[in-house]
Amino acid sequence: MSKKIGSEAFSRRALLRTAVSAGAAALAAPAFAQSAVDELINARGRGTWDDQFDAQVSRTAVGTVSNTPILSPQSVPNIQVAIAQYQQIVSAGGWPMVNVSAQQRFKIGVTDSNVQTLRQRLMIVGDLPRSAGMSSSFDSYVDGALKRFQARHGLPADGVMGEYTIKAMNISADVRLQQLNTNLIRLQTFQGDLGRRHVMVNIPATYIEAVQDGQVALRHSAIVGRLSRPTHIINSKIYEVILNPYWTAPRSIIVKDIVPLMRKDPTYLTRNNIRLLDGKGGEVAPETIDWNAEKAPNLMFRQDPGKNNAMASTKINFYNPNNEYMHDTPEQGLFNKLMRFDSSGCVRVQNVRDLAVWLLSENPEWSRQHMESVIASRVNTPIKLTTEVPVYFSYITAWSAKDGVVQFRDDIYQMDGEQELALQTTNGQEKPVGSIGEEVLPQ
Repeated sequence: MSKKIGSEAFSRRALLRTAVSAGAAALAAPAFAQSAVDELINARGRGTWDDQFDAQVSRTAVGTVSNTPILSPQSVPNIQVAIAQYQQIVSAGGWPMVNVSAQQRFKIGVTDSNVQTLRQRLMIVGDLPRSAGMSSSFDSYVDGALKRFQARHGLPADGVMGEYTIKAMNISADVRLQQLNTNLIRLQTFQGDLGRRHVMVNIPATYIEAVQDGQVALRHSAIVGRLSRPTHIINSKIYEVILNPYWTAPRSIIVKDIVPLMRKDPTYLTRNNIRLLDGKGGEVAPETIDWNAEKAPNLMFRQDPGKNNAMASTKINFYNPNNEYMHDTPEQGLFNKLMRFDSSGCVRVQNVRDLAVWLLSENPEWSRQHMESVIASRVNTPIKLTTEVPVYFSYITAWSAKDGVVQFRDDIYQMDGEQELALQTTNGQEKPVGSIGEEVLPQ
């Protein structure tokens, strides 16, 4: 008992000592804090107080994403509001050119006279609030505004003044106004009933929306046709999902890609599980073909399902005369590219299995678990949709799906009438032998 009492007394004395120490520290804190502030103020490299650093602003850009579909009843009135805004900007003289180079590496903490011009440019379109003030400092407010600008233009929101950010920023206000007017006409063609459930592929945005009951249910990055082999603009219906698809090489790819590869490596077809089939479905041995002949063999080149299949796990078919479709790809790293105009017309879909599950949601027997088990079996399995789903392959380079947020994309197919809007046309060059359009040819 005496040990317990002694222990309790010791604990109380220790607590009192701690409280006294804390009180003394609290009394000393203001003096210490003032000393720390004085030290900061007098530091030689502290910069200027108009740097306006703000941690929350620097971490996040103002939201630019909306659950409202690009093709919606609001799309026309929203872009009309944007047109009125840009008409006012043009009437007031537009915006200044930002004369910086990608090598200058503008980022938080940089002080440069050109930052004032950058601030003005971002304020005019509403990316930077006017309350941020004018300064030569690239502070967190400029960082957040630049990220918002980048997000609205389909660029990586990294806050870095890179090549494409500078090019997009220096497109004149009157050209952007013309782009908005051009896309108003395009959006007006989608004002009817698009269907309770539908899919929209926006080609220049390399972007897919699955829409249900007027809201975006899924978003997917996409890879679409390059300039020399564009994805066609079409309204159609998705009627089939194929798990573990065969891939049949188009004639152009047989001639341009596969035959030259076979001349270099006679084992190429066998290594990549590509079979030769005659008109009756009979298999033909590759070693019986003269690969140096003037003409490519008149045979079907069909790749078996599997990990190295050019369409990977999934193919989505819709009615069209161009032999185009949507599909998976074994080359998932391609979705990390800024410029995703790489195919011969077909559309690769990131996370395509999510889209397949959504498409098959009205086929009650096709749960996600069932679908994954079939994919794991490597057995070719075509599935007809119980209800066909409308799909719209559109070409929208400017829109506003959210109040005050105007989106622009590159005019990759040069359909907007201004050459400077096609910022990424260098990516439209033919690909070298060894790669193909719809898929990356297995090596």
